[in-house]
Amino acid sequence: MAAMAAQHLSELIGNTPLLRLRQLSEQTGCEIYGKCEFLNPGGSVKDRTALGILRAAEASGELRPGATIVEGTAGNTGIGLCVLANALGYRVRIVMPMNQSREKIEQLELLGADLSLVQATGYDDPKHYVHQAQALAEKLNRDEPGSAFWARQFDNIANCAIHRATTGQEIWTQTAGRVDGFICAVGTGGTLAGISQALKERNPAINIGLADPAGSALYSYYSSGELRTAGSSVAEGIGISHLTDNIAAAQVDLPFQIDDREALPLIYDLLRAEGLCLGGSSAINMAGAVRLARELGPGSTVVTILCDLGTRYQSKIFNPAFLRAKGLPVPAWMR
Repeated sequence: MAAMAAQHLSELIGNTPLLRLRQLSEQTGCEIYGKCEFLNPGGSVKDRTALGILRAAEASGELRPGATIVEGTAGNTGIGLCVLANALGYRVRIVMPMNQSREKIEQLELLGADLSLVQATGYDDPKHYVHQAQALAEKLNRDEPGSAFWARQFDNIANCAIHRATTGQEIWTQTAGRVDGFICAVGTGGTLAGISQALKERNPAINIGLADPAGSALYSYYSSGELRTAGSSVAEGIGISHLTDNIAAAQVDLPFQIDDREALPLIYDLLRAEGLCLGGSSAINMAGAVRLARELGPGSTVVTILCDLGTRYQSKIFNPAFLRAKGLPVPAWMR
């Protein structure tokens, strides 16, 4: 038995199961599966991103023993970095927009992050959390050369690479190659890019979809070639207004724009009927999977990402007062 035990926490990242989403499959006449990324040790798909970035930086010599990892994050990548940093002997400094959920802020503090909360601004603003993280890493390295490593998740292609090598390969194997479509939302682009590459190189006919929340510019970009935004979403950690190096590597066939009113009822129904409580990004992904399944037709097999658990957003999307304040419908069982 001991020989089968994991020897390090990092070995627990990945190899997550697929879960058949019963209601969505029955509604569409397709087989819709969610990849259970919430089962990673840090609780989200971003554990893979964190692991890929750190291992690549260690191999290149960018990340030195005992260094400080610096990152700008909406939360989940920061949590993944903290979990791994604690296991690998690094310190972590996180810059995060203050409009993210209380639960993620508290978890980062619990994990020992040196956390700076900043105003939420557009990417073009020098005070955007990504730019502030870069400036912090540069200052630390000026004061003590080589002491800090900026993870740079949006443009670090180690992000895309680990999803190509692991997540995409796993989906192919778990479906025995019988997958017709894959779809997910974009935070950095690493998940969609890596999985699209892995699946397309095995079967170019697989349809890759983008599930883009309102307020993001990628649906507009893939539909018209222009980065335009409209509306807003309560989903955290997804939706961007600029092209990252990771999303530039994605192979997208079918973009869809998903509204919160379409997406959120799916996770509420999932909780009540199938027992699983998921976050807002999973809601957008599930709605995208329904759209893609209907586009491909009955009998198709579609896979998406179940990013993290809804307990990370209980104070928001599972809070009737928050939903009413945002003009969103409150499920009857939640009132």
